[in-house]
Amino acid sequence: MLENFPEEIGHDILFRLPIVCLVRCTSVSKAWMSIIRSSSFIHSHLNRKNHPSNHHETPQLLLHGARFPASTALSPPPTTEEPKDVCCLHYDNNHDFDDCCQIDFLFSGLVRQANRRFRVAGICDGIVFIEDDLVWKRYTLWNPAIGKAVMLPWPGLIHGPFEESVGFGFDALANDYKVVRLVTPQISFDYAKSPTVAEVYSLATGSWRSLGLVVPPCRIDRTRPYTYCNSAIHWTVRHWKDDHYFILALDLGSESFREIRMPKGTELHLESEVSVSGDGKSLSLFTEYCDYYVDLWLMKEYCKQESWISLCRQGPEGCLPRPLCFRKSGEVILALRNNERESESLVSLDTVSQQFNNLGSSEYRYCSIHSYEESLVLLDMDSAVSC
Repeated sequence: MLENFPEEIGHDILFRLPIVCLVRCTSVSKAWMSIIRSSSFIHSHLNRKNHPSNHHETPQLLLHGARFPASTALSPPPTTEEPKDVCCLHYDNNHDFDDCCQIDFLFSGLVRQANRRFRVAGICDGIVFIEDDLVWKRYTLWNPAIGKAVMLPWPGLIHGPFEESVGFGFDALANDYKVVRLVTPQISFDYAKSPTVAEVYSLATGSWRSLGLVVPPCRIDRTRPYTYCNSAIHWTVRHWKDDHYFILALDLGSESFREIRMPKGTELHLESEVSVSGDGKSLSLFTEYCDYYVDLWLMKEYCKQESWISLCRQGPEGCLPRPLCFRKSGEVILALRNNERESESLVSLDTVSQQFNNLGSSEYRYCSIHSYEESLVLLDMDSAVSC
């Protein structure tokens, strides 16, 4: 039995097991369950998987979207077809984009399963952060590898008309996962004079608390994607006074905000979305210019405006590409719009050669793609429900 080995050897054996086997091992004995469900083991297991020396596991991407049924020239799609909601893992190989597996959403009413009713907002350490767009301001943290989920309580700022953006990441100083919500209320319908406030949810405490006014002052135009990088959450926001755009960063450890300047020439453009490089270490930016072309930027040195470099510029050849995310290889996954079918197909762009690689024949009404890794996070939480 495992108990007969020295502790470090026993742990080393368990670290080498797949996630699904570790979950099963919790039913073998109370001793094994105590080891595997301990917070120290869960985080050591995660750190071991993320160590640079562990190259044996193929990186994965989680795709969530609404997929149209496959069609051929002999059997064109009917005009009344309805896309099917899908969530699946893909291998992030250099050339392939093969399916790993389909993932079922079994939330038992935690979130609704239908087109555009919930969306994957982001992923951190194997936890999928889900926003329910129909149930007002309901958020769920879900670990599909272990089948556990935590539904967050109602946030404090939900009254009156407002614009909001949220973000999710890990606070290494407090050893805690946090959800941050930015809210710009529309006061007397004078949106320009509305200050933005923030609140944070702590998974450790299970509650929300206010962070007060956001400084530097800014406002949220609409729900925007966020990115988690260098222990901070990042959004693109509009300055409260002179209407230029910048990247707002919140350090999760100190819970302090800072301004990061965008590349010169992009500050006045609404359609900019912040992202992260394939290795997860550098900020990137996708900027769309009035449906004419898209710029892809990379920040080589964190928080240094002069370190922004332009990776490439893509214009429409029948359609304007919509950047989704970087791959580990450095390529960028793009969604190409088919206006006739109101659908999107996926391609991968090599930013050096400017060559496209088709990632399959599937077409989507909409989709999002995020880097994903399996973990045991949430296994030690008694409040997490099975799903």
